[in-house]
Amino acid sequence: MPLTPEEPQIHESAQGPRVTPAASRTAQTPRPVPGPRPAAVPRPGRPGPSPAAASRTGGAPRPAPPAQRAPQATPGPAAPTAPSVSAAVPQIQLIPASAEGALDAAEEAVDLLLDTGRAPGDVLVLTTGDPHPWAAHELSFGEAAYWALHDAGDDVFYADAAQAERAAGRPVVVFAVNGGPAGATAASLPTALARAGTLLIVCGDPQQINSVLGTGV
Repeated sequence: MPLTPEEPQIHESAQGPRVTPAASRTAQTPRPVPGPRPAAVPRPGRPGPSPAAASRTGGAPRPAPPAQRAPQATPGPAAPTAPSVSAAVPQIQLIPASAEGALDAAEEAVDLLLDTGRAPGDVLVLTTGDPHPWAAHELSFGEAAYWALHDAGDDVFYADAAQAERAAGRPVVVFAVNGGPAGATAASLPTALARAGTLLIVCGDPQQINSVLGTGV
């Protein structure tokens, strides 16, 4: 039989030990299994959680820092109150009277004011004609003593309407048109109105008074 040529066989003794490619790799160190993460270390300059916050349980939410809290509404100042009409413009009351009866009508008005609780120092009486007997009596002691009583403000004060600008304002002014020079009412009635705080009582002829004030009272 013809012989089949044999393939050359390489014995390990001649070639040395065969090296397996997998055996030639260096064994790798196995990666560590991740364990529990350590507690976060606070950064420098930032405070860590306080012991009280660390001991909380239940997950109660922390209050927002002051900078993040919603600002509370502060009540603003109250709106200014508008002055009443009576405080800005005094009321005007007319007592019809003749020149001869105007002084008596003014006296009755003063008595009624005092009876209803008005203090005597709240009332100023002005006359266009003859002075009131009280004013004539006090002027006999001199004008200095007379006006000192006015400045004291303790009693009803009677004065000539021509001196209304010298008199200080009072809550109630009683204006008696009891005669006097022509034009005395037109000259002094506006000043009497300016001196009255809350009420002006005019005793005289309604037609003459309305023509001066420019309105019906």
